[in-house]
Amino acid sequence: MESVLKNKWHRLDGANITLPIAEAVENALINEREMGNAIKVCIGTDSQVRGKETEFATVIVILRKGRGGFMFINNEKTLQKMGLKERLLTEVSRSIEIAYHLCPLFDKYQTELEVHADINTNPRFGSNTALSEAMGYILSMGFTFKAKPEAHAASCCANYVV
Repeated sequence: MESVLKNKWHRLDGANITLPIAEAVENALINEREMGNAIKVCIGTDSQVRGKETEFATVIVILRKGRGGFMFINNEKTLQKMGLKERLLTEVSRSIEIAYHLCPLFDKYQTELEVHADINTNPRFGSNTALSEAMGYILSMGFTFKAKPEAHAASCCANYVV
């Protein structure tokens, strides 16, 4: 599987991001500040297994507090077989990779960042099997962690585009 940093990014309308993702995000942060918008960034990944193929969608959601938002999207397909826990931790790893890469921008522009995991906090659900590892991984990297039902970047936005 390729690094999420090297893959192509696009917007919800299908428009390709031609700049490196860090440059596109920085431009967005600058534009939102100039418009006076208070923003928060949420990063999340979801995946779907379809036959022998697994598709991952990683999103960078830029929320204008009280005024909607937009997202940058990265999709990747793989034929690698994975169990549920491995797939969930791969989702988290992809989110952390991009969050870590973009962290200097969020520090520079004093932007709140959350990393969202498509993992249920309710033990009755299968995804709960990866909760403690995912939470530990994200928190140990110094990021704010959100899981279902608060992990909208992963469970809603990324789920919509995968």
